[in-house]
Amino acid sequence: MDKNGLMEQWFLRYGDDIYKFLIYYTGTRDVEDLVQDVFLKALRSLDAFEGRSQPKTWLLTIARNTAIDHRRKQRLRNWLPDKWLANVETEEKTPEEIVYGHEEQQALYHAIREVKPAFREVLILRGIKGLSSKETAEILGWSENKVNVTLHRAMKAVREILEREKKEMIGDAI
Repeated sequence: MDKNGLMEQWFLRYGDDIYKFLIYYTGTRDVEDLVQDVFLKALRSLDAFEGRSQPKTWLLTIARNTAIDHRRKQRLRNWLPDKWLANVETEEKTPEEIVYGHEEQQALYHAIREVKPAFREVLILRGIKGLSSKETAEILGWSENKVNVTLHRAMKAVREILEREKKEMIGDAI
């Protein structure tokens, strides 16, 4: 049986289990995209599956890791909202909201430009481009641990710059 046929068989057999697992694990019923990601990742790494565990166990491991990665990306996106980084507006906004959003975006860009280059690289790759720690480590030639530590420090540095600039703006306004 070819890879696609095997994956289709596994999807029919284990898809519901993966779906339910992800609902419980994430606490939301909106997990269809995650289920799809699980089976795409499984298809891509099917050659690495050695059969030492049951396919369901292997798929649940992939599901767990996918959910963890998704949560990390959400946390980053909450910190660096996509709306600051995208040019496409999906909803109608008042002129005041547009101006305020533009000012926030400019402050963020300025803060990212102010941090040291290693921080900037990690923020762009992990926070803006949404790459995994592993992918970022491969690109930068670092360990995953160094990527994670650097990201934490970079986020702290950007937060401090934004807070400092906010205080300066308030002081200038008084």
